[in-house]
Amino acid sequence: MSSNSSRLASRRDFIKTAGKVAAISAVAGPLINSAHAAGSDLIQVALIGCGGRGGGAAVDALNTRSGPIKLVAMADAYEDRLRGSYGHLSGSGVASKVDVPPDRRFVGFDAYQKAMDCLKPGDVAIFATPLAFRWVHFQYAIQKGLNVFMEKPVTADGPTSKRMLKLAEESVAKNLKCGVGLMSRHARNLQELQKRIQDGEIGDVIAMRGYRMEGRIGHFASLPKPRNMTDLDYQVRRFHSFLWAGGGGFSDFNIHIIDHLCWMKNTWPVKAQGVGGRHYKQDANGAPFVDQNFDSYSVEYTFPDGSKMFMDGRCIDGAAGIYSSHVHGSKGSAIASRHGDCGAPSAIFKGQAQVNQDRVWQSTDNSNPYQNEWDELIQAIRDDKSYNEVQRGVQASLVTSMGRMAAHTGQEITYEAMLNCDHEFAPGVDKLTKNSPAPVQPDARGIYPQPQPGIKRREY
Repeated sequence: MSSNSSRLASRRDFIKTAGKVAAISAVAGPLINSAHAAGSDLIQVALIGCGGRGGGAAVDALNTRSGPIKLVAMADAYEDRLRGSYGHLSGSGVASKVDVPPDRRFVGFDAYQKAMDCLKPGDVAIFATPLAFRWVHFQYAIQKGLNVFMEKPVTADGPTSKRMLKLAEESVAKNLKCGVGLMSRHARNLQELQKRIQDGEIGDVIAMRGYRMEGRIGHFASLPKPRNMTDLDYQVRRFHSFLWAGGGGFSDFNIHIIDHLCWMKNTWPVKAQGVGGRHYKQDANGAPFVDQNFDSYSVEYTFPDGSKMFMDGRCIDGAAGIYSSHVHGSKGSAIASRHGDCGAPSAIFKGQAQVNQDRVWQSTDNSNPYQNEWDELIQAIRDDKSYNEVQRGVQASLVTSMGRMAAHTGQEITYEAMLNCDHEFAPGVDKLTKNSPAPVQPDARGIYPQPQPGIKRREY
């Protein structure tokens, strides 16, 4: 337990410091031979997106022990982020595996290409930029024959979800190994619970509940843009505030719990309805919040058999905090995550009250799910074993977006409607440069387009 806690604390410390699928069915096509099948060759890593998530993923990658591995290139749209991330990594416990001289540190919207050009087929690219750029970077990685680890979410709208599903097929056809940062699937406590639920220990799953209710986190709420910054830079740097960049707070904050509860049910929901609202439109000094988020959300998902999943999200300072997930069956119930996105121990109860005297099982494995997912990805590369989580990552992202859209529009949104919705948040994102106009523009008051349920049929 102490080892797991220290690893997770280390990752949180990195984020604080730096912040300053089931495999898809193979399709015909040429295979790229693994460069690391022997298990002893050096795997080179390029980090694309040097915020806290990228730095945390790099640490986990370099902490794998199945063979030699080094970070050899870094890229970010902003020099200060790259500099801060490099400084932290080169002074951390993985410093001996960081080999990124100045000529392999790249800045700009095209820096991802330069970083991946430093790798050879079979090496690994980490994608930790805002999700809007995920398909762009993934497309280039496939062309280069690179294995990939991409942070979640991976899409925020229908058109990019379709694009990513097609790219997923291409990556499988080329025998590329791809991990997606939905680490709950690699949490041993949740793996054992999922098996027990599928074996019928709580009977038929009737309802599930997920909560992420806490204060304002990340860049959830944004005040008017500073005069010395472009709209594009403002939106990319504060991606939680803008739907095109990061899917907004709902997608970014809630996807882990939505994903692992769907896994407990072993299927995806077919429709969603939801509510939400902006309770606080200005700060204590009267300055307006200009972002695209609601302060609270409540979404009801429906599965093919009619059972329900409820996801409540809230970012309001001073309100009660609840951050957990629960499964209710016809013969009993379970706590999936006791705290956080996948916090152990998971437990099964013979009743619905979930009290200690009714507990019939509790997990004991406290290994680090962030490290587990990296250990498994790198081992799959070395063993040349099929490993591709992109399809599932897209589906989890799409289901999360489905709930967000339901709340934002005030309409019932089906899985198919979300997938086939033609509203692409950031068309032409692959052509963005430092001087490009931002995908969304503010009005005369500096406020960006916001959802209006019942008025707008689109999210904004």
